Amino acid sequence: MEILKVQNLSKVYGQGEGQVKALRQVSFSMEKGEFAAVVGESGSGKSTLLNLVGGLDLPTQGKVFLDGMDLFALNEKERTVFRRRNIGFIFQAFHLIEELDVEQNITFPLLLDHQKPDSQRLEELLGLLGLKERRKHLPSQLSGGQQQRVAIGRALMMQPMLILADEPTGNLDSKSSRDVMELLLQAAKRYQQTILMITHNNNLAADADRVLRVSDGELKDMGGKAHEKLS
Repeated sequence: MEILKVQNLSKVYGQGEGQVKALRQVSFSMEKGEFAAVVGESGSGKSTLLNLVGGLDLPTQGKVFLDGMDLFALNEKERTVFRRRNIGFIFQAFHLIEELDVEQNITFPLLLDHQKPDSQRLEELLGLLGLKERRKHLPSQLSGGQQQRVAIGRALMMQPMLILADEPTGNLDSKSSRDVMELLLQAAKRYQQTILMITHNNNLAADADRVLRVSDGELKDMGGKAHEKLS
């Protein structure tokens, strides 16, 4: 089942001699439960791609469909609501609310949308994330790896159609990075969660179902789970 479809996506910044073509005619699609990693050098267009797929920025040209919905056919207010309900974000900086404990941070997006959290799903996620004993801890009482697990739980709690992860292991040591990657792989398998992740770590990217390489704003599908394809 196709969840994400990107068609001829382009983004140009500036005009004249100062014009920068951040993305050039990018097209790809993702199936439900698929985990794809986006790799490429700094400035290649990876973050621009993620921002456009998430509806955080507007393209110069092209379309993004999420479960058949044309993201840019919506007005700004409609797109904001659609994004909040259907797209989960995980960032390199954890963006947790310091005054809220683990449980409250995980359920915050639901409360923001005036929805009652599913207590059974919360318990399941706390177990999956290894945070049951930390449920009442504040972010300042957690390690970096634990804070990123909370951020993953927050993204999963809404049961979004798509999770966008922007360098989710960038601030973590190698063991915590591996743990976070394992959690994302489990989420894709256990919940049929579709995940698009930017990473500079080729070893982590090689565990994804597919690797998409962005270079000078152009995207190439490298296929799946083959370390040599990243070399």
